[in-house]
Amino acid sequence: MTSSIWTEKYRPQTFEEVKGQQEIVEKVKAFVSTGSMPHLLFSGPAGVGKTTLSLVIAKQLFGENWRQNVLELNASDERGIDVVRVKVKDFARTRALGDVPFKLIYLDESDALTKEAQQALRRTMENYTKTCRFILSCNYSSKIIDPIQSRCAVFRFKPLAEEDIYAMVDKLVVDEGLTVSDEAKKALFDVCSGDCRRLENVMQSCAVIKKDIDAELVYSMASVAKPREVNELLGIAARGDFLASRKKLLDLMLNYGLSGLDVIKQIQREIWNLELDDRKKVELIDKCGEVEFRMTEGSDEYVQLEAFLAFIVMVGSK
Repeated sequence: MTSSIWTEKYRPQTFEEVKGQQEIVEKVKAFVSTGSMPHLLFSGPAGVGKTTLSLVIAKQLFGENWRQNVLELNASDERGIDVVRVKVKDFARTRALGDVPFKLIYLDESDALTKEAQQALRRTMENYTKTCRFILSCNYSSKIIDPIQSRCAVFRFKPLAEEDIYAMVDKLVVDEGLTVSDEAKKALFDVCSGDCRRLENVMQSCAVIKKDIDAELVYSMASVAKPREVNELLGIAARGDFLASRKKLLDLMLNYGLSGLDVIKQIQREIWNLELDDRKKVELIDKCGEVEFRMTEGSDEYVQLEAFLAFIVMVGSK
């Protein structure tokens, strides 16, 4: 996702400003304070602070010279073996400016690197340890080959907790002169799912429309159906009214511009709030997984969602 203006504006400059990853921050801070740092591998979902922490490390290590001593590459754009052999190697073999004995190479989305590029990277990491340190960022560490993982200190980031999201909302409210209701705060947490970048993008979009942000506006700008409406849809199907639930589903998808995958993910979250016994809920969750897989493989989304509603009607009638 492209960073919003707010994301750049409120990007932390020190370790103390980083939210929600305190254990990782303390360990990384210890590395930086000693001036001796291993290669690092940051893995975790989007928008939880991997790039932010990497830039804070660079600024704390190099001070004003951080831009000259840091090479930042997005591996999803440049993921071939030539990038590693030419760009990375040329940067790694030169000494750093200033007192720090090594340069820093930050590879964002490194799980998008081809296997050949990763094999070339492992040799570069080994050969230029004296003059360079790597920070690799990825969503799935399982896509990074084992030889690279064994050369790095691995840190697994988690989605931001509710209190961290609320703290960020409060800061934005004060700095940008906004008004956010308690329902809107809850809605913001629901739609961003611990992703701070998505939170800032949605809030920035809402603030352009009006300064008084309510839950209705949040769901509208995030293109997410209200949980209450999804719950109504499932409740109608569970009571056995297939045609009414089918109409409600179509209205939801058209009104909010939702794809089938968006709908099934919201349905999966709302199943636990249905007035059904636990065994039936588990059956529905199992079916959710099957429907989501079929959509991913290319099946018609609306047909799959209709089939899921039919399954709810059958489970509800047992």
